[in-house]
Amino acid sequence: MDELDRNILGLLGADARMSVATLARRLKVARSTIQARLERLETGGIIAGYTLKLGEAAREGRLRASVLLTIEPRAQAGILSRLKAIPEVERVHSTSGRFDLLLQVAATNTTVLDGVLDQIGALTGVKSSESLIHLSTRIDRAV
Repeated sequence: MDELDRNILGLLGADARMSVATLARRLKVARSTIQARLERLETGGIIAGYTLKLGEAAREGRLRASVLLTIEPRAQAGILSRLKAIPEVERVHSTSGRFDLLLQVAATNTTVLDGVLDQIGALTGVKSSESLIHLSTRIDRAV
């Protein structure tokens, strides 16, 4: 990736709906150059897709939590397959350090969230869990 690729990604990160023509105009290059770069970034796996980023107004009414799991050795595959069946589990990251997995969970209310946390903690192979309820987003640079 060169500077032009990074600039394209930066502009699309701010507005994924930006047209090829607008990208070309802002970056002062030909439309065909932008189109070729986008195709290369897509086929190379740099751009995995174009999506919508919800604002705070859309996230109102949803409780979010990070759940830190310590799991039994060799239990990860089974736990991951069971986590996929829980719709409130949005993301799962493997980690280094004290915890093995970091989950991002979202629920409509505290009762649902409590049930989901109990369900996760009861999974076979989970040794311990720790939950952190998100109160507000102070910085969000996710692309």
